[in-house]
Amino acid sequence: MFSFNVSPLLSFTPSLASITLVLFITFLTFKCLRFLFSSAAATNLHLPPSPPKFPIIGNLHQLSDYPHRSLQALSRRYGPSMMLHFGSAPVLVVSSADCARDILKTHDLIFSDRPRSTLSERLLYHRKDVSLAPYGEYWRQMRSICVLQLLSNKRVHSFQTVREEEISLLMDKIKQHRSVDLSDLFASLTNDIICRTALGRKYSEGMQGKKFKGLLADMMGLPGIFNVGDFIPSLGWINKLTGLDAKVERVAREFNQFLDEVVEEHRRKMEEKSIGGGGEDRRDFVDVLLDIEKDKTVGFAFGADSIKALVLDIFTAGTYTTYTVLEWAMTELLRHPRAVNILQIEVRKIANGKPNITNADLEKMHYLRAVLKETLRLHPPIPLLVP
Repeated sequence: MFSFNVSPLLSFTPSLASITLVLFITFLTFKCLRFLFSSAAATNLHLPPSPPKFPIIGNLHQLSDYPHRSLQALSRRYGPSMMLHFGSAPVLVVSSADCARDILKTHDLIFSDRPRSTLSERLLYHRKDVSLAPYGEYWRQMRSICVLQLLSNKRVHSFQTVREEEISLLMDKIKQHRSVDLSDLFASLTNDIICRTALGRKYSEGMQGKKFKGLLADMMGLPGIFNVGDFIPSLGWINKLTGLDAKVERVAREFNQFLDEVVEEHRRKMEEKSIGGGGEDRRDFVDVLLDIEKDKTVGFAFGADSIKALVLDIFTAGTYTTYTVLEWAMTELLRHPRAVNILQIEVRKIANGKPNITNADLEKMHYLRAVLKETLRLHPPIPLLVP
C-alpha cells in the first residue's frame, strides 16, 4: 500500500486517485471530441470568419482586461463580422456601421432577445426589468412605462429644481475647498440626483448613506467580474470557490431589503395622502410606478418585483455612465487649455452675469455640446453594447 501527498490538506489513496484521474481524463476526452465534432459541423454552416479556438475555453484567452480593444484588434484581422466562442457560447461580433444597421434595424426582431445570465436572474428578479427582459409583451409594456411615464419631457422637466439644487450644492462644496476630488464629487452628484428623482430623497448622509454607497458600488462591480458558469456551465462550481455566488446572493438580498423599505415607505405616504407635498409634479418614480401597480387595466402582471427591477435599471444605467462622462470631460478640458478658453468665452457670453445657468441657456451653448459629444466619442462609458 502506498500513498502520496498533493498538499498538506489533500491525501489520496490509490483507489481514489485512480478514480479521480479516470474521471478527469474522461471529462477532458468528452470535451475534446465534442469540440472536434462541433468544429467540423460548423464548417458547413457558412459562418463568419473565426480565429482559432481552444477546447472548453474557446476564444476567451484572446480577451484582455480591455475587451473592446481586443475585439478591435481581432476585427482588423478577421473583418467587421466575426464569430467567437466564449466558452460554449457562440458570439457574433460586429464592428462596422453597416453590420450594426443590419442587426439593429433590418433584422432587429431576430436579435431582440438578451442571453440569459445568472447575475441578471438573481439581481433583477428573474429579468423583470426593461434592459434584460425577454422580448415580448411584458418588455413592450415596460418600455412604454419608461418612455411615457418615467422619461417623458414633462417628467424630466418636473425634476429641474432637483438638478439645480444639487448642482448648487456641488458648487458650494467646490468653493469651500482649495482642492477637491472631482471623481468623488461627480459620483455623489449623480447618485443624489437619481435618488431624489427615483426614490424621493437622498441616501448619501450618515451611516445609512455609507452603507448604501457601498452596496451600490458592490452591485456596479459585479458585471465586471468574470462569471465562469455563464460561459462554461460545467465549471460553474468555480463561482462557489471564488466567492462570486455568495457575493451575488448577499448583494441581491441587501438591495432587495433596501428597496422593500423604500416601496413600503412610499405606500404609507400614499395612504396618508402626502405624496411629496407638491402634487403631481413632485412625485418621484416610485410614486408613479405604485400608481401603475394599482391600475388593474394595465394588461400585464406588474407588481413589486417589477418596480424594484426598474429602479435597479435606473441606478445601473444612470450612475456610472453619467459621472464617468463628466470625469472624462473635465480630464480632456484640462489637457486642452485652448478648448477651456473657448468654452469659458461661450459660457460668459450666454450667461451674461447671471448667477445660475438655465436649460434655455444650455440650448444655446453649441461648443459645450460639441465638447460633450467629443468626450463620448473618445471615452464612451460603455464601449460595448449590452449583448
